[in-house]
Amino acid sequence: MADVAERAGVSVSTVSRTLRGLANVSPEVRGRVERAARELDFAVSRQASSLVTGRTGVVAVLVPTLDSWFMGSALSGLAPSLRAAGLELSVYLMPDLAERAAFFEQLPARRNADALLVFSFDLTDEESARLDDLGMPVVHVSQHAEGRPSVYVDDVAAARAGTRHLLNLGHRRIAFMQSPGATGFSFSSHERLHGYRQALTDAGIPPDDLLVVSARAADKRAVAEALGQLLGLREPPTAVFAEEDELAVSLIWTLRRSRIEVPERMSVLGFDDQPVAELFDLTTVAQSPSDMGRVAGELVLRLLDDPEADRNRHVALPTRLIPRGTTAPAPGPTQEPDR
Repeated sequence: MADVAERAGVSVSTVSRTLRGLANVSPEVRGRVERAARELDFAVSRQASSLVTGRTGVVAVLVPTLDSWFMGSALSGLAPSLRAAGLELSVYLMPDLAERAAFFEQLPARRNADALLVFSFDLTDEESARLDDLGMPVVHVSQHAEGRPSVYVDDVAAARAGTRHLLNLGHRRIAFMQSPGATGFSFSSHERLHGYRQALTDAGIPPDDLLVVSARAADKRAVAEALGQLLGLREPPTAVFAEEDELAVSLIWTLRRSRIEVPERMSVLGFDDQPVAELFDLTTVAQSPSDMGRVAGELVLRLLDDPEADRNRHVALPTRLIPRGTTAPAPGPTQEPDR
């Protein structure tokens, strides 16, 4: 660092501030320092730096899965803001209960990161308390965490708006299809189910538990069985609200295979606005996980600069209904054939 300072004609402390990405360096000086560092093939040692600053230069992310459109989009939105601040991203994947128990017992992020982002986890009170004791900023993403900084969408309000769309089209028998036990994502699932029921109640329609079914999008047999449950009711639904687009697409495939026209006989509504939604002309409630990741990154950077700032800050991002070709007015009553 002293060699870089000598070549750039500045002090060692100015080199340190520049290469750590701090803002109190003029553009002209920053350019000289960066040019000198490149010429000397100099890079900051994070280990040495952490001994002086107490910072690791790493932000940890706790995720239930990496195998989802939501998580991939959110991390893609998060990474650039951290990279621009000179921070690295470390991912802790918790795919099962054993990995999760080990993480909360050992809390490796305490030693290896400056902040933690918790994505889409239904935390127990004990787990939340463990994170509170980390002594670092902890931001909850895709979930409203009372008394803690969080970035999320209002799943209840979004599902309520989606259900109202179907109600406004004249549907009165509306089913809800959910994904059973999606690891870490059940918070959103419960909230969307609650919003669906709330919209029905507001419209004076008592929620019917027989209209709530479960199936995994990848399990076409399970989707067919769930659809069979609905079609076997005395009063089958005329519309289905699927809690995620992939499930909605699997349902549409099953309906068309069963010669049930969409939307003429059955309207289908999804949630997310994944790329597959536009491909299938799917009406859906759109959210932006990439925006969620970006805003979460901005929030954690503010907390690192000032640990007391925004400690209870909640950022609720907007959702919007995207009407497409899988929803239509409810079909009229079936006509008796002439005799």
